Amino acid sequence: MKDFGYDVADYRDVDPIFGTLADFDALVAEAHKLDLKVLIDQVYSHTSDEHAWFMQSRASRDNTYADWYVWADARPDGSPPNNWQSVFGGPAWTWDARRGQYYMHNFLREQPQLNVHNPVVQQALLDIAAFWLDRGVDGFRLDALNFSMHDRSLRDNPPAPPGPRTRPFDFQLHVHNQSQPEIPAFIARLRALTDQYQGRHTLAEVGGADAEREMKLFTAGDTHLNSAYGFNFLYAKTLTPALVRDAVDAWPDEEGTGWPSWAFSNHDAPRAISRWAARSIRRRSPAWPCCCSSACAAT
Repeated sequence: MKDFGYDVADYRDVDPIFGTLADFDALVAEAHKLDLKVLIDQVYSHTSDEHAWFMQSRASRDNTYADWYVWADARPDGSPPNNWQSVFGGPAWTWDARRGQYYMHNFLREQPQLNVHNPVVQQALLDIAAFWLDRGVDGFRLDALNFSMHDRSLRDNPPAPPGPRTRPFDFQLHVHNQSQPEIPAFIARLRALTDQYQGRHTLAEVGGADAEREMKLFTAGDTHLNSAYGFNFLYAKTLTPALVRDAVDAWPDEEGTGWPSWAFSNHDAPRAISRWAARSIRRRSPAWPCCCSSACAAT
C-alpha cells in the first residue's frame, strides 16, 4: 500500500484491508448472478519490494530469482547506471547494499522493475493471469503496460524538447526506459491465454507522448489486446468538440486497427467534475453526486 495497491506483494491473494479470497469469490459469483462482468487490475511492470520474488532477487547475484528484476552495476564514480528518471521523482535507480548493485524502478523505490524480457518471468505472469481467470474474472485492466520492458543496453534517454515540465521525468524522451518493441510479443502470449476462456476482455493503460502508436500496436488484429485507453481527456482543462474529433480521427476504420477506449476521469488525474464543471455547481448535493476521490469527504 505504498502506491494504493499498485505495489503488489502477492499476486495470488487479496489485501487484508479488502477481505479474503473467499470474499472475492463471493463477489464474482454475485456479480455474475446480476449479469455483471468483473475485470481486475494486473500490474506486470513491477512488484512491491516486499514481494517474495524481489526479496530472493536482492539476496545475491546467482539465485533462482537473480534475473527476475532489472539490476545494474554502478558507474565508476558510484552513480546510477544511466540518466533514467522515475515518474514519481528522482532517479529511476536505488542502490541495494545487499546485492551491491542498483535496481530499477520507474515509479516508487518500493516498486522494483520486473525483467519482463526474461521468458521465465513472462511465464510466471501468465500463470498468475490463469489463476484469476480460473477464479472466474472476466478480464483485466493492465496497468502501465508500456513500462513493462526496458532497453537492455541501458542507454541514456535523450533530452526532451522544451515544453511543460513539472518533474525531472519530463526533461527526457522515454525511448529506453519504456515502450520497447518486444512488448507486443508478450501481449500476444497473454491474448493466446485469455482466448482459452470464453468472453474474456483485456484493456491496457497506455500513457505517454507516443500513446496512440503504442495503443495501436497493443491492440492490432485479433492476436493482441481487446482494447487500450489513452490519456486524451484525463488532463484536459475543457471538453471541446475539437478534442473529441481529434481523438476519434486518430483511429480510422481500417482493417486490423484495434479498438480504443478513453477515460474521462480516474485516480491518476483531477476528476472531470473538478476540471469541466463550473465552480458554482461543484458543491456536493443530492442532485449532484460526487465522483471525486475520498479526499473530498474531508473538504
